[in-house]
Amino acid sequence: MGYKVVVAGATGNVGREMLNILDERQFPIDEIAVLASRRSQGTEVSFGDKTLKIKDIDQFDFTGWDMALFAIGSDATKKYAPIAAEAGCVVIDNSSLYRYDPDVPLIVPEVNPEAITGYSKKNIIANPNCSTAQMVVALNPLHERARIKRVVVSTYQSVSGGGKDAMDELWNQTKGMYVPGQEVEPSKFPKQIAFNVIPQIDVFMDDGSTKEEWKMVAETKKIMDKSIKVTATCVRVPVFVGHSEAINIEFEDFLDEDEARDILREAPGIMVVDKREPGGYTTPVECVGDFATFISRIRQDGTIENGLNIWCVSDNLRKGAALNAVQIAELLGNKVLKKG
Repeated sequence: MGYKVVVAGATGNVGREMLNILDERQFPIDEIAVLASRRSQGTEVSFGDKTLKIKDIDQFDFTGWDMALFAIGSDATKKYAPIAAEAGCVVIDNSSLYRYDPDVPLIVPEVNPEAITGYSKKNIIANPNCSTAQMVVALNPLHERARIKRVVVSTYQSVSGGGKDAMDELWNQTKGMYVPGQEVEPSKFPKQIAFNVIPQIDVFMDDGSTKEEWKMVAETKKIMDKSIKVTATCVRVPVFVGHSEAINIEFEDFLDEDEARDILREAPGIMVVDKREPGGYTTPVECVGDFATFISRIRQDGTIENGLNIWCVSDNLRKGAALNAVQIAELLGNKVLKKG
């Protein structure tokens, strides 16, 4: 016996990826509905070997459906998530709307699966920010061994984190660099993204950090341990898919790099590729389409007493969004609903 599953935002990058991953992982589904705004009604999307037609979310009745995977942004989620939750359909939300709500669990299944039980307060579960998700997968097994005091992270985030329009802007600007008269001015980004890097993701806050950087701090504390100090610099780079992170970790206790490498090799959701030779590491191009969070460049930081550096790469449309949402659905089904 399977579940009745809704995917809201099924025409977007993350929604389509959710459908792909539900099929790839053979999630037990008896019935599936794909939703989007009225202007997309009737549009066809693929689900395995099936073709599904988009329904208007505004007219959809969530009564009788088990769970809904939302990839529709905060504004639409604010309207439709309470409607679905009130109808008894558990919402797994990919937006930032509920991540910091104390009554809504923020889940990365490899890190804090026990928090799933908190869903019943609002019938809503939050999916973390893409940059946070891959980082906590990498940090948690090390934290369990040596207790992390402080994290300094610099991110190199692909444009797909900004949606289809952001990907189109990189593509069109790149082409325009070679065709006189076809230059493309920035619209999705504050500056040119082609052949450039932009040290701003989301809006600036009063302390000078961006909201993306604040998210990494707040979400790491909520998911892992509120005592961990985190400082982040988030940078958009001209890469289509795949987020990279250079992470410096300070521990309470000494952790040898070889032991850290062994711990990470055994940890769920992680693939270690760490050879000290040219190309002996993972880059964003190589992680696209993969479920794993890849860890490379594991090495001691001799400038502090108990320090370690790692390089972390993951497909942000998968682990950073769609995959994590499907893993939450699997956790919900196995631990709570128990149908499949």
